[in-house]
Amino acid sequence: LLPDSKTGKKTIVLSNAALSIVERLAETDGGPAGSKGEGFVIKGKDPAKPRADLQRPWEAVRRRAQLEGVRLHDLRHTFASIGAGSSLGLPIVGKLLGHSQPQTTARYAHLDADPLKRASDIIGDQILSSMAKAKIRGS
Repeated sequence: LLPDSKTGKKTIVLSNAALSIVERLAETDGGPAGSKGEGFVIKGKDPAKPRADLQRPWEAVRRRAQLEGVRLHDLRHTFASIGAGSSLGLPIVGKLLGHSQPQTTARYAHLDADPLKRASDIIGDQILSSMAKAKIRGS
């Protein structure tokens, strides 16, 4: 639960994989998140406050994962593209990203050729099937 965000109070829905990572972070940081009243995934110098700038932690993650040149915000675009490419629909992907406008999600969700090709094949196969049925009935 984020009590304060750009769009106000909101609940973040995390995948099981993400929850597992957060739980492991909490274990290595001296107990479950919130056990000492903090509840922050990445604490600041003052454990009672969240870290204000994620630049240094992101640089460490990026180096360790060998993600040279990847910006933190690129992960949101990748998340949106995978969701849209998996036919989850822009309203659901937008809700997960916290977007209030569908146009914003559409800009995030870069569809590559593979999902578009799959969609075209599905439509084309249905048209071909209908044409074949019509030909059999007409013969």
